[in-house]
Amino acid sequence: MTTAVKRIKLKSERPDSKSFQPYGQIVSPKEDGGVYGEDDAQLDLSHGIPRFYIMRLEGRSHLTIRNIAHHAVVTQCLGSVGAHSWYLGVAPASVVEGEKVDDDSRGRKTVQSPSGHYYVQPSTDEIRLFRFEGPCFVKLHAGVWHAGPFFKEDVMDFYNLELSNTNEVDNTIHDFEKEDNVIFEIDD
Repeated sequence: MTTAVKRIKLKSERPDSKSFQPYGQIVSPKEDGGVYGEDDAQLDLSHGIPRFYIMRLEGRSHLTIRNIAHHAVVTQCLGSVGAHSWYLGVAPASVVEGEKVDDDSRGRKTVQSPSGHYYVQPSTDEIRLFRFEGPCFVKLHAGVWHAGPFFKEDVMDFYNLELSNTNEVDNTIHDFEKEDNVIFEIDD
């Protein structure tokens, strides 16, 4: 007998630099001509060839999170073309440095990714949902779990900066429905 999947409603938060800091940076417009500083995206693209493209997404208006991904060795940038509203689910990075360790103190499993690194599975109680609006983009720290972008429109375009082979060699996915018997619903 299978247990019914638990549905957890997530309310979105309006991010600011402090609330989003554990996951990355919010980069907003500034005057041209300034020098590089801490408000600029702090990127690590040193493990390959950068890929900057416009990603067209369709069918993301279902507003449910069934799985979440991380990229262990690269920062990633996302932003809406046209500054439309969009959502991003996140959880703290959980990449384990070095060799496999025992499960963490909260009972979450340590797993080896297909790309070779070890990580602690994301906890369902650490998922946060942010709603981005206006002219900005986000830079995700390497290893941060992320789901989305999600949006209410049928189709949206996003700027995306990652490595040319991120999705082939550095894309670890955790399936909440399979592993935790949970689906998150965006309640906004």
